[in-house]
Amino acid sequence: MDTRRKRKNGMCPIILRLSHHRKTIAISTGIAAPPEFWNEKSREIKKTYKGVSSVARLNNLLTKKKTKIRDGINDLEENGRLEGLSINDLKQTLMKPTISISFFEYGQRLIEEMKEANRFGNAETYKGALGALKNFHKKETLRFEEMTYAYLKRFETAHLKKGNSLNGLSAYMRTFRAIYNRAIHQELVTADHYPFRKYKIKNEPTAKRAISKDKIKRILDLTLVPDSPLFHSRNYFLSSYFMNGISFIDMAFLKIGNIVDGRIKYRRQKTARPYNIKVTRQLSSILDYYLKDKSKMDYIFPIIKRVETQDQYKDVKWGRKRYNKRLKEIAELCGIEEHLTSYVSRHSMATNLILNDVPINAISKMLGHSDISTTEVYIKNLPTQIMDEYQERLEI
Repeated sequence: MDTRRKRKNGMCPIILRLSHHRKTIAISTGIAAPPEFWNEKSREIKKTYKGVSSVARLNNLLTKKKTKIRDGINDLEENGRLEGLSINDLKQTLMKPTISISFFEYGQRLIEEMKEANRFGNAETYKGALGALKNFHKKETLRFEEMTYAYLKRFETAHLKKGNSLNGLSAYMRTFRAIYNRAIHQELVTADHYPFRKYKIKNEPTAKRAISKDKIKRILDLTLVPDSPLFHSRNYFLSSYFMNGISFIDMAFLKIGNIVDGRIKYRRQKTARPYNIKVTRQLSSILDYYLKDKSKMDYIFPIIKRVETQDQYKDVKWGRKRYNKRLKEIAELCGIEEHLTSYVSRHSMATNLILNDVPINAISKMLGHSDISTTEVYIKNLPTQIMDEYQERLEI
């Protein structure tokens, strides 16, 4: 009890006295009582005090406040931060208000921010990851400190036990890590319990599917009814192939205005990286069908139907789903055994350039890879006979 600061009503404040580096400072508890009801020996308010409904509850509150400060000091000491703090810094650190926010609540906040910024693809990724975590957790709230190394290992086991892929797990874990890092950056949580120091995210190489130029030509020569669903899907596949493996979402958002002086100029949705692609003869023959009677602000391909940005991303999502389904039909019509997807055009473009001795650094630039090691993944999947042919070139 700080009797030096007796108030006009006769009450004296009860404080916590903090000593550090031979200096002392007071921390207010927000509680006061008459000095005659303070038990100096036991450091608590006497039971005979009638100024509150429950003296026991008030003394419990004082104990909790003291315990909280002691726990804060212990945490700082365990993390090697205590000695480097001055007495004032220590008080400020201990008294910093704690924001009680759950992992789910904060993740949802980030999703809303992404939607406001028109980053609907990322928002969907976060929504899917949080949904999987909620199904595993079975509770409404998940505290950040609950997400320990052991917790992540249990999630990993449950995910793989269902027969799900390791790369799917990797995508979830990268999302969880990004949410945690963002919360630390915004000082909503501390890094004291950060689980990703110990937990390492694993993945496995994805099988890169590519088809030969002969099979690409089969798709090109396929006779289809103009303006039919298969007709458009075939054109999307070939356009992606001729546009350096452009992704479906980037192709969907291409407008007439992106075509400038015989070149297609755009920024990738995922990375905002600029692309500048020549409109070749075969690409031009496909685009000509879609350019008739359109203005610069019109989309080239009939994928996006609506005006609102969020609805447009939904159009792309459902458009991709139908596109991949129709590619299976096209593969059957062309006698192609490989499983055709929207990614096959990109892999085929890269692989066929490699087979035509195009330098890998040029292919890397065409694909928009920031690291050539990403491009080298395509080389790992070249057919054995091609590697044999390369080896034969060593002969003198």
